[in-house]
Amino acid sequence: MTQLKTQAIQTALLGDWNNAIALNQSLLDENPDDIDTLNRLAFAYSSTGNTKEAKNLYQKVLNLDNQNPIALRNLKRLSGSVGNGKSVTFVPSHVSNLFIEEPGKTKVIDLLNVADKKVIAPLRSGETLQLVIKRMKIFVLDQDKQFIGMLPDDIGRRLIRFMSSGNQYEAYVKSVDNNKVTIFARETKRTAKFKNQPSFLPTERVKLFSALTNQRTNKADKKVESETEDNESYDEEPLDEE
Repeated sequence: MTQLKTQAIQTALLGDWNNAIALNQSLLDENPDDIDTLNRLAFAYSSTGNTKEAKNLYQKVLNLDNQNPIALRNLKRLSGSVGNGKSVTFVPSHVSNLFIEEPGKTKVIDLLNVADKKVIAPLRSGETLQLVIKRMKIFVLDQDKQFIGMLPDDIGRRLIRFMSSGNQYEAYVKSVDNNKVTIFARETKRTAKFKNQPSFLPTERVKLFSALTNQRTNKADKKVESETEDNESYDEEPLDEE
């Protein structure tokens, strides 16, 4: 991967769309038919509200690859926003500000049972996701209600209890890397019932609890081993002959 391409990706992750446009345009000057660059540039334009330019670029991608999932999906959204009178949900202009962590209220989560690559490939950092309770699990869906993945059971069980009682949450794509999807979840409303209970336990606290548990287990095991050795040593001592 060239340094320019790396910079183009990083600026998009930071939500620096003006620089992302400039960098991707420079890449297109070198290779006008690079599909990845065209998709990144189109997304950058759509994130700044320039729907017309974004649609033109996505259409160019489809002229090169008529089954490209990223272009098909995003062009459908942009076109649908005009036909249905609905507004397109753009990624916030400063994605970095979106991921500000608040103890107990936010958490970065790696999803389990992630969907097929063709489903997660179009996802972009900052994109809004839905958290849905289903079969005692929390499913994560995209804006088209496609399954993206599931929350880990320990986090899911905790949130199901809170959500069922009125707590509300929002979630965003943080990163997508091959078959790994990482999301950012945030508590937006806490009911009086849980006013003193954080939605998310700090990772350090979980690790500390695990470490203390392991430490206690190890101490107990050593104590049993020590007592066993003492008993064996006692049994082996010869009796004094009178």
